[in-house]
Amino acid sequence: MNKALLLTAFKATFPVLFGYIPMGMAFGILFNELGFHWIYATLMATVIYAGAGQFMAVGLLANHAGLMEVAITTLLLNSRHLFYGISLINKFKTRWWRKFYLIFGLTDETYSLLTGTHPPEDKEKTDFYLLITAFNHSYWVIGSTLGAILGANISVDTTGLEFTLPALFMVLAIEQYKSVRESRPFIMAGAVAFVSIWLFSRDNMLLMSIMLSIIILLLFRCVQKPGKPQKQGAL
Repeated sequence: MNKALLLTAFKATFPVLFGYIPMGMAFGILFNELGFHWIYATLMATVIYAGAGQFMAVGLLANHAGLMEVAITTLLLNSRHLFYGISLINKFKTRWWRKFYLIFGLTDETYSLLTGTHPPEDKEKTDFYLLITAFNHSYWVIGSTLGAILGANISVDTTGLEFTLPALFMVLAIEQYKSVRESRPFIMAGAVAFVSIWLFSRDNMLLMSIMLSIIILLLFRCVQKPGKPQKQGAL
């Protein structure tokens, strides 16, 4: 693996770096308030690696939720990754531990980078995807660890940290638009998000938006004239 590829992947993950570190720290601080040793925050970030799921786990653990409740809630929350995985089947052309890690490390932000950036050389696609996934994973682990250690030793005010994740999504959306240069997918995404938040609760908005988007894309594909080439857009 050459240094140029390593540097390119690192630069591509810069927006995630500045989002995951403070968000990971916020999780670590909140997790520390439950009375657990900081090493457990690191283990959760390393083995579970689910930002929203880990924040949800803080609330569930604080309320002494049962194992079945935790399992069902986590499954529903992360079910959106099923749709991500289907769209990346043709990208993950590798086997064994590499494919397993790419699947394990697939987050919202990593998905955005994998679909919006391109490796320097086609033959190095898998290495490039692995590097992006590993960099993003390491940022989350570092942030969670720092937050747990700081929370155990000093008093930290986390007010405003919740804004870092929406800001990160905005940056990634802009980067995707620069890469795709096609406005229709983004207009459709905005319209679907508006309808979902209007018709459904905020807790179910993301999952319903994904489902509505898939239905619209399938309908668009069905009415499209046979033989007409499809224009590539953002995933």
